[in-house]
Amino acid sequence: MFDYQIKENSLQDKIILVTGAGDGIGKQAALTYASLGATVILLGKTVEKLENVYDEIVAQGSPEPAIIPLDLKGATKKNYQDMASTIVGQFGRLDGALLNASILGELTPFETIHEQIWNDVMQVNVTAQFLLAQALLPAFKLAKHASLAFTSSGVGNKGRAFWGAYSISKFATEGMMQVIADEYDESNLRCNAINPGATNTPMRNSAYPAEDKDTIATPKDIMPLYVYLMSDDSIDVNGQRINAQ
Repeated sequence: MFDYQIKENSLQDKIILVTGAGDGIGKQAALTYASLGATVILLGKTVEKLENVYDEIVAQGSPEPAIIPLDLKGATKKNYQDMASTIVGQFGRLDGALLNASILGELTPFETIHEQIWNDVMQVNVTAQFLLAQALLPAFKLAKHASLAFTSSGVGNKGRAFWGAYSISKFATEGMMQVIADEYDESNLRCNAINPGATNTPMRNSAYPAEDKDTIATPKDIMPLYVYLMSDDSIDVNGQRINAQ
């Protein structure tokens, strides 16, 4: 596992947005960030799941989070702009964002990728990430130090048979991260990508249903990197694809 030593209150008073916060890695990141002093903005498509995470955060004695129900498949540019304006109006800035939400699509030979599956994967994994990141830039500029973290994959910089649309979408994600990182180099904003590796999540389970879950990491196991990139310890790290394990 990434060997960063998490320090108590290392995210004290930070405002951090987490997408896909209702389940899996996003949920664990939200709980962890909140436990370290951050006010977390929970973004996801399922209100009930977000409310459950909200309740867990409050129950652990962390700062009260905010909830933004939003389906990345159908959200528009104006939805993201309005969301960013609300964040600035309520919190005055945004210190960090973990863009974690993705969809897998289908594992299938390239020649049989369905156009609708392709469009859905690209909409959620690429276009929504672009529109969201673009909308959040003014909020990042109001922070002393800001961190934008995209989520890549082991198939995000080396293509793998049958991973089709998902793999290609993660290549695009890494390219987007590099463009933003280069444009904002020497500014208050740093931009990186996380490869979580094999982790016991609903998406992983759908891709590998027969896998022994006891042999792979849990979302909690990989949190050191997720905390590191949101903490001020990483202010000089920019444009990197980093493995969580």
